[in-house]
Amino acid sequence: MLAGFRSFAKSPFAVVLFGLLIVSFAVFGISDVFRHPPGKWVIAAGSRNVPPEDFKTRFEGYRKQQQAQGQTITPDLAVEAGLDRQMLQQLALQESMAELIHQMGIRPSDKLVGDILREQLAALPPGQRPFDPITGKFDPKMYAALLAENQLNPARYEATLRDDIAQTQMLAAVAGGLRAPRIYSALQAAYGLEARDLAAFAINPSIVEKPAPPTDAQLQAFMKEHAEQLTRPETRVLSVARFSAKALEPSATVNEADVVKTFNFRKDTLGVAETRSYVQVFAPDAKAAAVIAQRLAKGDQPAVVASAYGKQPVMIDSKPKSALPDAKVAAAVFALAEGQVSPPIAGDLGVSVVKLVKINPPTVPTLESQRPAIEAELKVQAAQAKAYEQTQTYQDAHDGGANLLDAAAKAGALVLTTAPIAAQGVDESGQPVPGLTPEVLKTAFELSSGGESELIEAGKGEYYAVRVEKVIPKALPPLAEIKPQLTQQWMITKLLERMKAKADELGARVKKGESMEAVAAAAGSNVQRVPNITRENARQFQGLGRDLLVATFGAKPGEPFTARAPQGGFLVAKVEAVRPGAAPQMARITEAMRGQTSQGLLRDVSLAAQDAAKAQLKTKVNLDLARQAIGVDTTLLPKDGGKPKAKEKAQ
Repeated sequence: MLAGFRSFAKSPFAVVLFGLLIVSFAVFGISDVFRHPPGKWVIAAGSRNVPPEDFKTRFEGYRKQQQAQGQTITPDLAVEAGLDRQMLQQLALQESMAELIHQMGIRPSDKLVGDILREQLAALPPGQRPFDPITGKFDPKMYAALLAENQLNPARYEATLRDDIAQTQMLAAVAGGLRAPRIYSALQAAYGLEARDLAAFAINPSIVEKPAPPTDAQLQAFMKEHAEQLTRPETRVLSVARFSAKALEPSATVNEADVVKTFNFRKDTLGVAETRSYVQVFAPDAKAAAVIAQRLAKGDQPAVVASAYGKQPVMIDSKPKSALPDAKVAAAVFALAEGQVSPPIAGDLGVSVVKLVKINPPTVPTLESQRPAIEAELKVQAAQAKAYEQTQTYQDAHDGGANLLDAAAKAGALVLTTAPIAAQGVDESGQPVPGLTPEVLKTAFELSSGGESELIEAGKGEYYAVRVEKVIPKALPPLAEIKPQLTQQWMITKLLERMKAKADELGARVKKGESMEAVAAAAGSNVQRVPNITRENARQFQGLGRDLLVATFGAKPGEPFTARAPQGGFLVAKVEAVRPGAAPQMARITEAMRGQTSQGLLRDVSLAAQDAAKAQLKTKVNLDLARQAIGVDTTLLPKDGGKPKAKEKAQ
């Protein structure tokens, strides 16, 4: 929600101005005169630097977004996929942009920053605005707490806001003056409206010789050729000891004395205090207040009474005494009977009169009404305590020399021994194995055969320890085990190869001058024609298959080509005619697309300008420190920065 104002600055327009900025900086002669303490930053761009903790915050925010979508990303997986490099480079480009604009002297005033900030805060839902609900004044603590929920602090957020305002002002000026030449959109219109007439016939499998069943030698060669697809991943047989408070809850018992003690300790906070609703009318002085009190007591409407003094009545609804900011008013309100009017009150906020509208009496909870919730909570606590006791018993036995199975049995823990499982937590049939958390799997696949992990805490009274019983290295399966399926795939592959060769042969005949009909008839097939295929209406012809559609738009008119058929097999095809779009339609689309084309041009310029800005400032990045910040052991990384090596645990 707080990032709403920043959306424009992160649009494709966000860096186009660098083409202009870099030229202007040639005049100022910017050079690499800034120095940053080594090892203290992950990015240094001119006078700016990004500390490791900021990079970690951004990375953790990305991880939470992915986890909300069901994807688990560990720091090591991020390194393996190159996500850390991407995030670091993108952040370096953003910092370079902000630094160049700052050095050019484009800096929004404090008043403008304050105005924008107030607009942002006012746009938040009522319950999230950092304003005191009673006085309506800005509350710095609430503001800081709101930003903390987004892993920000006031100084950092306001600095970012200042950058965004400066960028937006520059970008608006640049974007407003950039318009692509009409020929650009005209070419796009011609490209999209070009129509092609297609003729094609399918290769009948019956006209090619069927392959004979393969020999074992041929299958072995086929396996070797497709070894990457056929190789089974490394699997492991695991014994997992689980210490689970959740599993212990049904058997947990609760002492009645503990229930009563907990209730007595909390009953003051469990009840609802008395609240009162009243209307308050402020007066210019004590004399006026006396008149206001008389009129309210007679039954005059508070709004009418207040208007006589140019004021509006203040309605306070259902507030406890502790929530009223003015102690003198609070004392008066809670001394009145319902419907009664107070005498003039010389409060901290001025002279006023109040009329009590409603009294909501306090509610006092009973032990029986709170018993189910208290017993459930105490059961959870008891189960968690029992699970912790089990881990201590297990740890003592394990430290004394017992293996995982014996130590777990002594502690009364649940032990699961799995079938062979892969690192993704699936068995040999591809089905997920329940009860294995990502942390357990990660730990298990870092151990050697026979290795045992330390206790792994999963939170809320859940603990695990894992032992690797057996490591089954990745390998090709035995031929005998997959021979029927492999034979079938070999024969299909060979048949397709022969059909492709036949398609090429028939296409060559068409290229030499024979008609499509004559060649198709000789092959026992029929020619099918599809007219007026354009890039604009290509979706209507999805039945032709992606391979044939792509080849159609890439083929030269009159020159035959082969393509995969949508249901399998091959086709011989030819583009028989190419026609331009109608002139009136071309003109309309040219104008309609000009704005979009200008945006595309701006986007292309911006991509080049980003790199140029980074080069101009000689922006530096510290990949090792960034990785250390997110919890990657860089000593385990190869020199090429690839996948982390496995850690060996003490046996």
